[in-house]
Amino acid sequence: MDDIFWDNQADEYGIKTPELERDDKLKKLVEQPSWVIEGVYFKWVKPSFKMAGKIFILNIPLSLQEERIWNRYAKRKIGEVTSVKKETLQSVRDLIEWNRRYNQEHIPNFIKDNEFKSKIIHLKIMKISSNT
Repeated sequence: MDDIFWDNQADEYGIKTPELERDDKLKKLVEQPSWVIEGVYFKWVKPSFKMAGKIFILNIPLSLQEERIWNRYAKRKIGEVTSVKKETLQSVRDLIEWNRRYNQEHIPNFIKDNEFKSKIIHLKIMKISSNT
């Protein structure tokens, strides 16, 4: 969903795709006979929740999420992983902070206050080995 939500052709990091273009791409995705979407876009993808058979929420330890964000950034910077993202050290710090709020506020609020409770399957993973 990041590749639809964010404009990867923009000259700087963090520029959103125009809303109409983004919404049209989402609509085409959910018109398929079967589909899986992932991401953190509760508000933007809400139309897809109506069509979804199940909504899975996967919570993994915040420390592991942050480790993976830093590792991804490092791999992109050294060229181990190619990416069109134009991240900066500050944008990664901002992402870490946003990710904390997302996990501590947005996910609990979404689970508590939405019309799709009967579709939600909440998976809480308490520990993942470092080999994962």
